[in-house]
Amino acid sequence: MATRHDTAAPPAKEGGAAPARPPADAVSADAATKRARLSRRWQRDVRWSPYAFVSPFFLLFVAFGLFPLLYTGWASLHQVELTAPTDMEWAGLRNYTRIFDDDFFWNAAKNTLTMGIISTVPQLLMAMGLAHILNYKLRASTFYRVAMLAPYATSIAAASLVFVLLFGRDYGMINWILHQVGIGAIDWQNDKWASQIAVSTIVIWRWTGYNALIYLAAMQAIPHDLYESAALDGANRWRQFFHVTLPSLRPTILFTCVVSTIGASQLFGEPLLFDATKGASGGAEHQFQTLGLYLYEQGWVNQHLGRASAIAWTMFLILIVIGIVNYVISRRLRASH
Repeated sequence: MATRHDTAAPPAKEGGAAPARPPADAVSADAATKRARLSRRWQRDVRWSPYAFVSPFFLLFVAFGLFPLLYTGWASLHQVELTAPTDMEWAGLRNYTRIFDDDFFWNAAKNTLTMGIISTVPQLLMAMGLAHILNYKLRASTFYRVAMLAPYATSIAAASLVFVLLFGRDYGMINWILHQVGIGAIDWQNDKWASQIAVSTIVIWRWTGYNALIYLAAMQAIPHDLYESAALDGANRWRQFFHVTLPSLRPTILFTCVVSTIGASQLFGEPLLFDATKGASGGAEHQFQTLGLYLYEQGWVNQHLGRASAIAWTMFLILIVIGIVNYVISRRLRASH
């Protein structure tokens, strides 16, 4: 007897037949839409993300750089006191003419120039010599390079207070050393040239190591083939230094000269702390008052905010002139090569 095997169809689900698959054209259209959307998002990200990354700098610059600069320029054209900074009276260029007629302004400008020369020239010469020594293979060279940055990392207040003790008239170590060699005591704080030399010594001590490392980095970038060729021609180390090292360092030397000049024109902390009893006057007879101290005295001691703003803009214009001179000299140096 034959057995019959009948296969029954599965019962249909309650609610009707199973849903049909979407057509292939619809799937490809959705994928194309998603790809286009992602492509547009990627293009926007590539275009605008660099601006988002650099925007914090520009926001901070506008808030703490550009706005104070423009507001200072606007205040320099008004008669305004620090006690009432919102009460401005239009003065035009009167603040500029008043400071140019002020003997204390020209005294501060002359002091800034002389102290800049006294501090910059020995500083860069010493930095060049130290960099030349460190350029040779020495034991513990890393220690020496770190030690070069120690004065730069020291705060201005701490360094100035130590140098005040060193240059003390009655009990200072400098006068004690001079006494041992038969030189009388020098009043470092009240004598004009002695006070300027003392303040410049603080600047030299703080910035020599910093500039030495800049020169050292530039020296290590000079190709050794030049030194080998000079040695084959019979040049000793001094001739190699003057005929190979110095010509290769001309752009770096120009850079350090400009930066040091800008720093000297803004000299403030060292002279302020060197004779703290006289405040911002720079000595009893203003013998070492710089433009920075003169600005501080007019703005915060005399409370003439408009006049202080005019001094600040005058210093800013001086820095612009220094930058233009740097640009012209740099172009001539590149053209000479």
